[in-house]
Amino acid sequence: MLSVVGLDVSIQSVRILRGVTFSVAKGKLAGLIGRNGAGKTTLMRTIVGALSPAAGHVQLDGKEITGVPSHARARMGVGYMPEDRRIVPQLTVEENVVLPAWAAGEQRRERLSRIYAMIPEVATLKDRKGLQLSGGQQKLTALARALMCGTKLLLLDEPFEGVAPVLAQRLAEVIALLRDEGVAVLLSESDLSHSRRLLDVVFRIDRGELSPAAEGGSGAML
Repeated sequence: MLSVVGLDVSIQSVRILRGVTFSVAKGKLAGLIGRNGAGKTTLMRTIVGALSPAAGHVQLDGKEITGVPSHARARMGVGYMPEDRRIVPQLTVEENVVLPAWAAGEQRRERLSRIYAMIPEVATLKDRKGLQLSGGQQKLTALARALMCGTKLLLLDEPFEGVAPVLAQRLAEVIALLRDEGVAVLLSESDLSHSRRLLDVVFRIDRGELSPAAEGGSGAML
């Protein structure tokens, strides 16, 4: 579903990603593991179209999307949950959730119903303003928003960071359900404490490069 080949990305003349190559198949959960500053967020922002690579290619479902703008990628089925959630405080939860569809110029009421069924906690909060949400509620809302367009590829940047164990378990349950829908998921973490049992494959990133070292087990460390 996702194929990244030879990706180089620089920010303000500083080279962040160096020849990154990997792929994530349909219905698979992949982990991107690395310390803060390793390049995880830069890679996700490049895949979603917020950053432009200096070299390399990004393909979605066999189609070249390297030069495609972010709103068009959303229309193609790419969803993104940023590390800092970025909930719009003045909007209601439901308005936040449907925001990507508005940006992509689409109406997705049927998708909203599916999201509410998958994350009923968000449905109960739908009329509450973003500024009234706790940190955990913001995490669930941000995940629901990513699901609005993420029907093919879902990018989750540090989804478990700073959350209580109960919420971490709830997030893991929702992410696992996506496997049954055939969604390809790439999630980033600083370690594997929350997601080890979830993942089909693990990629380790350090200083903008994927490590060639490998581990055994159900998820290979590439």
